[in-house]
Amino acid sequence: MSISEWLSGKIFSYVHGNNLVYNTCWEDPRLDLVALELKPTDNVMVITSAGCNSLDYVLGGANHVYAVDMNFRQNAVLELKKACIKALDYDDFWKIFGLGHHPKFKEIYHDVLRPILPMESVKFWDKKQKYFLKKKKPYYFRGTSGQFAQMIKFYIDNVIKVRPLIDELEQAETIEQQKEIYFDKGLKEKFWSGIMKYLMNRDTTLAMLGVPRAQRYQVESQYEGGIVKFTEDCIEAVMTKLPFKENYFWQVYINGHYSPECCPNYLKKENFEALKNGLADKVTTYTQSVEQFLRAHDDVEISRFILLDHMDWMASFNPDWLDSEWDAILQRAVPGQTRMLWRSGGLRTEYVDQINVTRDGKPVKMGELLKYYPEWAAELHEKDRVHTYGSFYIADLLI
Repeated sequence: MSISEWLSGKIFSYVHGNNLVYNTCWEDPRLDLVALELKPTDNVMVITSAGCNSLDYVLGGANHVYAVDMNFRQNAVLELKKACIKALDYDDFWKIFGLGHHPKFKEIYHDVLRPILPMESVKFWDKKQKYFLKKKKPYYFRGTSGQFAQMIKFYIDNVIKVRPLIDELEQAETIEQQKEIYFDKGLKEKFWSGIMKYLMNRDTTLAMLGVPRAQRYQVESQYEGGIVKFTEDCIEAVMTKLPFKENYFWQVYINGHYSPECCPNYLKKENFEALKNGLADKVTTYTQSVEQFLRAHDDVEISRFILLDHMDWMASFNPDWLDSEWDAILQRAVPGQTRMLWRSGGLRTEYVDQINVTRDGKPVKMGELLKYYPEWAAELHEKDRVHTYGSFYIADLLI
């Protein structure tokens, strides 16, 4: 390992080990719900991130969602969302997680939310109430990804001064209008300045966004032009190929808040009562690794696994852990009824097929136990409103 690789790994580990990284989910649940084909009996295991999608899955019909994350801060975010749903009215809930700030959050937290939060979450939120107190620095500009989002907002408003073009983009009714704004009115040229390209080429920046060096290597080796060109092409697709007016992923980071017309399903007023009346209770959190959770809960059968992109890192730095994790997945999976979703920073994940597991006492490669749906996954991936992953996978277990 080179010095730069060692230093990059240390930076990434420090960022993830000492911070809230994701203040909102960065995976499109609209695609997931199509691919999952949820039945009322399906139990879902997902890596928590910020918990938005866990709530989306129960709204989409899952029997139960097990949200698992090694970073207790990520689970604390989901637990706060659940507590707000349970104890508050919709207007207060919207101010906290729709706008990202509430002038009376400190009082609401101490009087209403704190008594019903798990102790692990209390320890975090006792110190982080400020996340929701300032309109100029709302919750969505907190955590490492939020800090980067705030930098982008400053860059847009004060450095390249293209806020009017961003406002036009958000209001555009057609893809043709979006293309005109991005290409003809100069948004692309202004946005991709030398300083922006420099920032997007730094490991520190990528670590803030939750991108480990292993994923950077995948992109650099598989995508012509490397990480900067990949990022530039992703943003171009978001702004010129997909309806931006419904893209709440990018709008919240550009603006620092959602709007009632453009927000995740869990924040929509029409879904609030359903969540309050029991659906939110169908989501439980666990501060463990995927394998730890699966081995500690041998009474649980999972028929839907949503693994996000964590396997990219494991495959590069400790493939033995990946072997062991999939062995645990096989033990908890519902025979003949299990579907897996995962994403990757790279364009390919051949390493999944090479994972070593044991089946009926004999060693076998995971590639022999998976049925992929590559055309379906590629079709959905093109519609991904986030559009920052290199690839998306749908696979059924053949056991």
